[in-house]
Amino acid sequence: MIYKKHKLGNGIRVIVVPVPSLESATVTVWAGVGSRFEEPKIAGISHFLEHMVFKGSSKRPSAKEIAEAVDAIGGEFNAGTSKEWTNFYIKSRAGNLDTAFDVLSDMVLKPLLKEEDINRERGVIIEEIGMYEDTPMYRIGDIFEQVIFKGNSLGRDIIGSKETVSAIKKSDFEGYRNIYYYPENLVITVAGGVKEKEVVKLVQKYFGELSKGKAKPGFDKFKLAQVGPQVRLHPQKKEQAHFILGFLTAHMDHEDRFVEAVLAAILGGGMSSRLFTEVREKRGLAYSVRTSTDHARDIGYIGTYAGVAPKKVEEAIAVVLDQHYKIASGELRVENNELRKAKEYLKGHLALSLEDTKDINKFFGEEELLLGKVETPEEVYQGVDKVSLGDVQRVAKKYFVPDRLNLAVIGPYDSQEKFEKLVK
Repeated sequence: MIYKKHKLGNGIRVIVVPVPSLESATVTVWAGVGSRFEEPKIAGISHFLEHMVFKGSSKRPSAKEIAEAVDAIGGEFNAGTSKEWTNFYIKSRAGNLDTAFDVLSDMVLKPLLKEEDINRERGVIIEEIGMYEDTPMYRIGDIFEQVIFKGNSLGRDIIGSKETVSAIKKSDFEGYRNIYYYPENLVITVAGGVKEKEVVKLVQKYFGELSKGKAKPGFDKFKLAQVGPQVRLHPQKKEQAHFILGFLTAHMDHEDRFVEAVLAAILGGGMSSRLFTEVREKRGLAYSVRTSTDHARDIGYIGTYAGVAPKKVEEAIAVVLDQHYKIASGELRVENNELRKAKEYLKGHLALSLEDTKDINKFFGEEELLLGKVETPEEVYQGVDKVSLGDVQRVAKKYFVPDRLNLAVIGPYDSQEKFEKLVK
């Protein structure tokens, strides 16, 4: 996949990925800030600000006017917040690229942040917090990261809490934007039926006058200090128990990142994976079981999720843990055919995801924003292909140890003591 990278005079980075066969294009604006950068008293402000840019801008003073502008070109728009970035996008017919840039730049660079809109949206976000609390399949990820990243800002919920969201004021948004929304901390990605020169010209037109920033505050770097397994129970009376069992691994640019991905695919990457077979097919313990990796700039993890009957949770956790430890010890060897299948699974899923220009933007934008470099899909395929059986065994042995083990559980339990005994 061919891409072109540019840098404006003010420091904004631009990545263009032409896909000539497409009639559509996606424009995404990335800001290198997320929840891990926030002060505790304004936790959730990155996500709150993501909401606020849709409520009115300099040219379009209301949410309705912004929505009408996007509807008028048959487009779609949305945004997202992570622990390390915030992004905003518009996807439209390629012939409407100028309008997409006009609307998106106005939203991101000149939000009105009216008091009445802030107060109204505050209530929306508090309801969103309640929705996640009532949806354990989604909430379990937050609980797990609270325990695995304990003591670090990575452990905070992206959405914040009802208390912090209730206290955020207009001046907090303005101060936060002044600190983090500056050209050197922004990346713009455009993918689809576009021409490189046209895109660069539009970025210059709509973002070129943004003034350069200064050196800005960093984030609380993760320090590995765990001793022994960590467990967190989130008691909740539900018909099903949910858990994530995972191990701390390496950062997103580590040389073993491809080995981790292959190892996760072997464990729980599909319906023929080891854990799907052991937990669902052989024992009927869960409907859903899957293993995945997650990485930040300074740390990462491999985690397995399952939703099980409350009476079966201990058995399911024991099976999952047993598979990890036995791969690490070599008792359950990974065979050549398993390794080949895992590699093709990863490459196939990446190829399928890159059929959507939003995902193309994410693939190129996230690495450029966080690491200052770009890795093509072809380079990823090569990295995956190089993984050997010895690599899988080495990485499993390195990371699948008690001092990196973490467990989070949501379910109708009064005490986490039995879970602590189980992992020890």
